[in-house]
Amino acid sequence: MNNLRARALFLDRDGVINEEVGYLIRSDDVRFVAGLFPLLRTAIELGYRLVVVTNQSGIARGLYTEADFHRLMDWIAGELARERITLDRVYHCPYHPEHGKGHFRREHPDRKPGPGMLLRAAEELSLDLAGSLLIGDRCSDLAAANAAGLRQAFLLRGTESRPCPGAHLSVSSLAEVERWLRDDAAQHPN
Repeated sequence: MNNLRARALFLDRDGVINEEVGYLIRSDDVRFVAGLFPLLRTAIELGYRLVVVTNQSGIARGLYTEADFHRLMDWIAGELARERITLDRVYHCPYHPEHGKGHFRREHPDRKPGPGMLLRAAEELSLDLAGSLLIGDRCSDLAAANAAGLRQAFLLRGTESRPCPGAHLSVSSLAEVERWLRDDAAQHPN
């Protein structure tokens, strides 16, 4: 691992940071996933940068605007800050190849399962992808992590009805990921 480059904990948003409600846009509808705050504090303590990578087909479908998305993410960032947690960066993909409207109807390398958002974050934040992790709740999240060469991808069970291909660990809670982080740090101290 290149010690000059930081490791990241990549997080999908819907289903990982907040409970999945389908095209979330109102702060009143946000329910943070159990175990999120302790996990993120532990990740920061262990030197991970926190990076959100989220497909947002609701923008492509015309259900809300990019400005609406940014307003909600600002609110989420404010709630995290109250818990002493700072996100290093938020990336989103507003495109969908089938259901997008206008210029949002197209394939894009940022759209997971593509690794575009992770690769862009690596370049912009000087991240060591081979030492980085991702938590997602969909097979497309894991495919992006695998394509980007991440060290470990975690699938938070409950969204996918079928097994996901590719290298990953399946977990039932964010607390399991936090334990993995602490165990890994004990086994591989810097």
